[in-house]
Amino acid sequence: MKRSGLITTKIGMTRLYDDAGVAHAVTVLSVGDCAVIGNRTMEKNGYIANILGVCEAKAKHVAKPQAVAAEKAGIKPYRKVVEFRVSDDCVIPAGTQLSASHFVVGQFVDVQATSKGKGFQGAMKRHNFGGKEASHGVLKAHRSLGGTGMREWPGRVLKGKKMSGQMGNETVTVQNLKIFGIDDAENLVFVEGAVPGANGTFVLVTDAIKKEQKELPVPTFVKTVDAAPSATTETSDVAE
Repeated sequence: MKRSGLITTKIGMTRLYDDAGVAHAVTVLSVGDCAVIGNRTMEKNGYIANILGVCEAKAKHVAKPQAVAAEKAGIKPYRKVVEFRVSDDCVIPAGTQLSASHFVVGQFVDVQATSKGKGFQGAMKRHNFGGKEASHGVLKAHRSLGGTGMREWPGRVLKGKKMSGQMGNETVTVQNLKIFGIDDAENLVFVEGAVPGANGTFVLVTDAIKKEQKELPVPTFVKTVDAAPSATTETSDVAE
């Protein structure tokens, strides 16, 4: 069984307490208006997947191909659209609105997002280099990289050498984070621990692939509507 994930938005971090009064640092993720907007089928596409979208947007605010595709499908365009490959029994019909209860308190999830961009950084910050000595003749080179070349052979800087350069702003996946709590009213998911990315970043949340999951809603949580009360007929006392 392989269930669909969710597209969430990172709100920030806070502190929550368990029943024993122990504080836990959690990241707040908002599910928002995440919905299934389409499906991929084995017959047509060669694989099975749910297509999810989040944050409805105007057509002028998205790329033209996405706007045209949304118009052909008869749906509104979304700012973020992601495919999640699933198994046969986890296909969710298009138009289904997803909620935070797609996950269960206590289960483990994997999260993926774009990390914060740090810009151009030196080797000490980027790769945790120790730097040079603070004395003994070192002049204005305390945080420098040092030698990077080779001797006569091969006489070049090898590929992959740890050097200064762009840091952050890359896709980062963190595995095996625990779901601490669910807020159905606000459609929020509380994940124990840190999640990559700045506040407002889109975060993909899926069931942890390295943990055995039990008692999860398949294919997703669906709110049950209570049946309407049966009609009652008023009776009046009839004089005998």
